[in-house]
This record gives sequence, C-alpha cells and structure tokens, in this order.
Amino acid sequence: MDKVSAPHVNTQEWAAGASAAVGYAMIRIRKIGFKSASAFAVIAALALAGCDRDEEGWRPDVAPANTGQAAPHAGYLKPPRVLSTERRGDAVALSGEAAPLASVRLGAPTGEALLGKADAAGRWRLVVPLAAEPRLYGLSMTLEGRTVQAQGYLMVTPSGNAVMLRAGAGAEVMAPGSASPRMLAIDYDRSGGGVISGVAAPGAGLGVRVDRATRGESKTDAAGRFTVSLSQALEAGPRVIQVSGEGGEQQIVLEVVPPQPPSGGPARSTLTPLGWRIDWMTPGGGVQTTQLLEGAQ
Repeated sequence: MDKVSAPHVNTQEWAAGASAAVGYAMIRIRKIGFKSASAFAVIAALALAGCDRDEEGWRPDVAPANTGQAAPHAGYLKPPRVLSTERRGDAVALSGEAAPLASVRLGAPTGEALLGKADAAGRWRLVVPLAAEPRLYGLSMTLEGRTVQAQGYLMVTPSGNAVMLRAGAGAEVMAPGSASPRMLAIDYDRSGGGVISGVAAPGAGLGVRVDRATRGESKTDAAGRFTVSLSQALEAGPRVIQVSGEGGEQQIVLEVVPPQPPSGGPARSTLTPLGWRIDWMTPGGGVQTTQLLEGAQ
C-alpha cells in the first residue's frame, strides 16, 4: 500500500520572501489554476525570511529587525545551491556554494533553521537529519543584510537524496553521472504538461518516447544532465516512457495521477514502486507533481 504523509506547517512565521522564488522557471509547464489565498499562504511557508547569524545549528527562526538601511551589495548575487550529498548514518551532509563568507540557512516549515557559513571560497556544508518521509526546506544566503533565495525548494528524501524542486521545470536530483541515459525524475502539472530530467554521457543526444510515440529530444550539458519538455500532455493512467540515445536506453511504466492538493502542509508525499511522488504547491499557487525514480531499473 502506498505511504502518504502531509507534514505540519507553521505559516505565520514565513510570510516574507515568497515572491522571490517565482522567477526561475527554466522549461515551461502549462500554468494551472488553484490560486486561493490559503494556497499562497502555505507556499509562503517555504519562502525564507533569511537572517544573518554567526552561530550554527538548528534553532527556532526569528525574523530579523528592519533597520531601513540599504544593503551594501546592490548588484547581482548568484543564488546559493547544493552541489553534492554524502550519507552519514541517520543524516546527510549537504555541500554547496554561495557568496564568499555569506551566512547560509536551511529553513523548515516547522519554524526551525539550520545555519552555517560559507568559507572564503564560497563553499559551505550542512548536516541534515533524515526523516521517515521527504522533508522540504527553503535554502537562502545572507550577506551584509541582503538575502538571496535559492532557485527552488530543497527536498531531502529518507534515503538521503537531495532534490531541488523547481516550479515549471524539471527537478534537479543530486545524483552521480551515467554513461547511459538514466531518468531521475518526471514532473507534470494538472494539465499533463511534463518534463523529464536525468543524466547521460556529457554532450550525448537523446530522445524520449511516451507509449511508443516520440515526445521530445534533447542533449546533455557538460555535466551530463538533461531535461526534456514533452511535446504533448501526459494523460492519466499507466504510461510507458522510454529515453534512448548514445550509450543505451531506459524504459519505465509510470502511473500518471493528477496532482493532489496537499492538506495541512506545502507537500504531499506518496511512496510508489518507482520512488517517492511529491505533490507540492508552487509559488504561483498551483500544484505540481514530482515523481522520483529511485526505484526504476
């Protein structure tokens, strides 16, 4: 039987910064409705109010005071991001990059935050405890009073995998490369607009078929990652999805279920034979499904 969970969320402490996460869609998925005030309030729970502290560790989040002073860094600051993960028993160490000497913060919907600091080279590391179901976090950095949000919501699975959930785009799964095409995640919305993301050999060309019909082509980047936006909607029901190209092919059967609005939290987690399926609220108030393919062969 599928395992379903909907985490508790404290929305009152998370109102600031929701609009900062909206402008990063890389591959369009058709927009969906569901724009109620309550939906947006829940998404605000995952946006970061960001605060600059020197201490490190988990602690209740307290909003910083507004001094009215302009931030010294008025130019562009590259958002923080996760680069790799390392399993450590019942926790996972996240390593990433941010602005040199910036404070780095992982915020949980429960109101706690894991705090760290980037070194002079901009590298940081935070150790996150694992849970029985996926947990969502907001990732941000603060430098001299200016807070910058990551481009997406960070999800950590019970097995220690880290995934950046991106509205209107394919999920970015922190996973090793592969010489042959390998799907890592499938994202879709209520209209069936879908994106497939994965890894293959750097520079390799590949194509995607759904029920034997060609639905997209792409080429991996220098790091061996690819995203393919499907040319037609994914219809509900079992769908045979195949990715093939230089180095081989992979085929899975995906049970497409329309995204289900979370009740009582920003995300709804369901364990399927392919891996964790996450129905989550986007910053625009819609609902997007991310199906991880941890169990795909």
